[in-house]
Amino acid sequence: MYVKSLGGTDQIIGLISAVSPIAGIVLSFPAGILADRIGKRRLLVVSGFVFASAPLLYLVISNAFWLIPVRFFHGVSTAILGPVASAVICGAYPESKGEKLGIYSSATLVGRTIAPIAGGAIITAAAVFSAAWTYRAVYAAAFAVALPVLIMTLLIKEDAGIKVAALTLRDFAESLKEFITNGRLAGTAFIEMAIYFTFGAFETYLPVYLLSKGYPAFEIGLIFSLQIIAIALTKPFFGKLSDAVDRRVQIVTGILILGASIALITSMPGTVSIAALGIVFGLGMSLATVATGTYIADVARKENLGGSLGALSSIMDIGHSTGPLLTGIAVGSLSYTGGFLICSAVCAVSCIIFVFQAMRK
Repeated sequence: MYVKSLGGTDQIIGLISAVSPIAGIVLSFPAGILADRIGKRRLLVVSGFVFASAPLLYLVISNAFWLIPVRFFHGVSTAILGPVASAVICGAYPESKGEKLGIYSSATLVGRTIAPIAGGAIITAAAVFSAAWTYRAVYAAAFAVALPVLIMTLLIKEDAGIKVAALTLRDFAESLKEFITNGRLAGTAFIEMAIYFTFGAFETYLPVYLLSKGYPAFEIGLIFSLQIIAIALTKPFFGKLSDAVDRRVQIVTGILILGASIALITSMPGTVSIAALGIVFGLGMSLATVATGTYIADVARKENLGGSLGALSSIMDIGHSTGPLLTGIAVGSLSYTGGFLICSAVCAVSCIIFVFQAMRK
């Protein structure tokens, strides 16, 4: 909406939307390695600074093209926060890291649920007072919300005994080699990529499919809201479950539920059945994703935990970005059912690879 108000085209919207995930793909892995070498607190402070300063840049934009570098800069914060925050939690709560990561993940979903509602209310209220600030008011509010976050990152204590070490390209290469050659790490990353490949396709094309079948917008919105609520409510529980059971079994169960759900979605006859299957899809995603990060923490070397979680985050973003792209090609050449079945096949292949790699010593 903001891009349109600046005279931007649909093509520019597509470019801007792609920029933030690219930041995650490119920067999450280096951020994780840096956290291992110079300390996690320093990286969290950088992330907090970007979160607080980036919204101010939206206030001075007058041309839609400038949103491309601004969105990349804003994406830096998320690229750093994801793996580093997870590494902090795993280090602080080694015995209950599954449960704590579940709570953290649910908190992010609460924010993502509240934000569109709050943004819509702010835009509506701002339009009454100033046309120029209709959309900019949202970013002013984002700046206000980010300030206490920045302050809280400054209050976090650094790990005891951290020694700042110089970084070279060889360090990055060796860390990446270690991740790729460790079958359990690579297999888990492939599972994560498949999950978000499927989720990206689901959230992009299910609304379009339902709209083509004549479902009203409010029903489509309700289906997705119920799915988000299901994920948010169950992640702490499934995280605690992962601390008590074999995480590998939980990951396999989750990815199989996910793959089966998206394969069946176009055969559902009505809103209630689609909503129910959407909830099952969310439960499968919740079950698997809350265990992947903790399993990485189990099998990665402690001194390379940040780098391993960073690689996991980068690969996740690759899946999230390519899912809609490749599924769109399949939908165009086959059908919605064909596109969703390809996602199901990706889940099945990733599951086979993970089982083979996870069982190896």
